[in-house]
Amino acid sequence: MADKQRWKVFFLLFMTMFLLGGIQNTKGLILEQVQHSIDLNISQVGTLITLFQIGFLISSLLTGYFTDKKGLKIMMFIGSLLMAVGLMGTSLAFNVILFFGFYLVIGLGIGSMMVSIVTVIPTFYKEKAGMMFNISNAMFGVGMIVTPLVLHQLFANSISWRAFYVGVAAIVVVIILVLGTLKIENTAQSAMKFSDFLELLTQKQLVLVIAFLLFYVAAEAAFLNFFPIFYSSLDIPGMSGADKAAKAAYVISSFAGLFTIGRVIGGFINLKLGERRTLVWFSILSLVAIILSRLLVTDFVYLFMAFGFAMSVLFPTASAIATRLTSKSGSVMGLIYVASGFGGALSGSVIGQVSESYGISSGFNLIIAFVALFMVLALCVREKHS
Repeated sequence: MADKQRWKVFFLLFMTMFLLGGIQNTKGLILEQVQHSIDLNISQVGTLITLFQIGFLISSLLTGYFTDKKGLKIMMFIGSLLMAVGLMGTSLAFNVILFFGFYLVIGLGIGSMMVSIVTVIPTFYKEKAGMMFNISNAMFGVGMIVTPLVLHQLFANSISWRAFYVGVAAIVVVIILVLGTLKIENTAQSAMKFSDFLELLTQKQLVLVIAFLLFYVAAEAAFLNFFPIFYSSLDIPGMSGADKAAKAAYVISSFAGLFTIGRVIGGFINLKLGERRTLVWFSILSLVAIILSRLLVTDFVYLFMAFGFAMSVLFPTASAIATRLTSKSGSVMGLIYVASGFGGALSGSVIGQVSESYGISSGFNLIIAFVALFMVLALCVREKHS
């Protein structure tokens, strides 16, 4: 790859992942402000989040298929345009109906951009895909950490969430301009049919990796969503409810920090150990870490940082293995993000129901079951060597 093309690929990959991480992690902060701007009630906020997730799942599935059928560059354009239109439209929406419509477009755009941009990795970095998946996902984590801080400063200076979305839309326009100058070999498979896409689900190893990712995301989402509630429910001598809430926030931040560091160095771990051994050993480490952290939660709560580090390399490493199992890398990435969406939904529904019936401690313990399941699946995964 020529140096001029290389920097463009780096810019597109890392800037897009940074922005997507930031947008994903600021939805709650934005919606809290929107409630005051256009009189959204809490029920409508819940509906908005569901709409967003539906848009993400639909576009992930369709973008994966059409990336293989129509080509990578055209789907990257479509995803970027959807994002720009959705962000600008949302920033200008002054009633609930318009906001709902454009927020759905943002969900469609994020799903499309996510799948298409990560398909760049197996296209340009076939032999170092595991390393590049880890580094690009680290940028997603950096976006998750940095963007809420930027948004907080904007709000502190009385700058509207609308201006924030306009600014992000402007960056997406720059991405579109750079994309227009990028030379990408046509990866389209014009003869590809939808039955070819469905045929991927008959490949045993690929299905194992997809199942691994589903339970991985279930465990990650469950921890991030339910740990503060679980920790606040504990009877810890000398700690008030406010103290427990504050410490839970620090633990989540520490988890995210070590999680991001793990993804930064995860690429080099992949090169040293190999992708399958990385998947197996870090899955085992995840299980050990979550069990010890759960047992020692009242005395050594920051052990959950180790759980974050162990989990950090698993998603990008499994993604790299999956894309190497078939030539239909776009379709595979679509399936991966659909599985991710279902994994997050699974954890919320199951743990919520169990917690309602048997208490939050029993619900939180299900994370151990999710981790044990993906560890067993990791032992069954085999790589396809090029």
